Amino acid sequence: MEASIIIRDSVLHVTQLRAAVAEMPDLASAVSAVKQFQARRFAGTYFDLLHSDQYQSAALFFLQELYSEKDYSERDSQFAQIAGALERLFPEQVVQTAVSLAQLHRLTEDLDLAMAKSWMRDSGDSEVGRYVNAWRSVGHRAGRNTQLNTVLTVGQELDRLTRKRGLRMMLKMMRKPAELAGMGSLQQFLESGFDTFAEIARQGDGARQFLATVRERETKLIDELFDADAVACETKITQLLGQAR
Repeated sequence: MEASIIIRDSVLHVTQLRAAVAEMPDLASAVSAVKQFQARRFAGTYFDLLHSDQYQSAALFFLQELYSEKDYSERDSQFAQIAGALERLFPEQVVQTAVSLAQLHRLTEDLDLAMAKSWMRDSGDSEVGRYVNAWRSVGHRAGRNTQLNTVLTVGQELDRLTRKRGLRMMLKMMRKPAELAGMGSLQQFLESGFDTFAEIARQGDGARQFLATVRERETKLIDELFDADAVACETKITQLLGQAR
């Protein structure tokens, strides 16, 4: 399937999902709570990286662009607008990064919505207990693994882009045209991602080590959320949230 079709279909799916959720305030609130919780959990899991000189920028980029409650509707709209132009104007690696990001966003929204529906049913439990129960109620282990693998793919693709000669200059030259065309949010994401991974690429295999750390920690957490004793799992996540404070 063409990249432009994948991007447009993914953006349309997310847009329709959000519109439906917006008509149900309680569900919208639950979706927001799930996303906020996950961002705090990420901040706890990667507290050391978020406070390290070597990996702080990469960890912040992941937190702000992939794991936060940030409203991505503007960037989504811009992706949809230029889906066709991407294939004509950008190198193949940039196009593939956009495709991976669109697919990740679609899967994440689906999983977060399913989590939110379960979250609403467990209103009497603690916040951590509600999250663990929601995770296990939704299940979909294959989807969780795909979600993680796609996050890592986006990171790997951004790392590869930093090795493409002349691309940073191309992005800089596109800044003004992108703003005039109403695509500033998309432009900001591409530049931020490029600069973040270019910075750690200058430290040898820093990008590879960062992504390997994300894979290791997220894989372990996924396995624990599915397989560990519920009380032990809640204790572990509570500790992570404590680190994020």
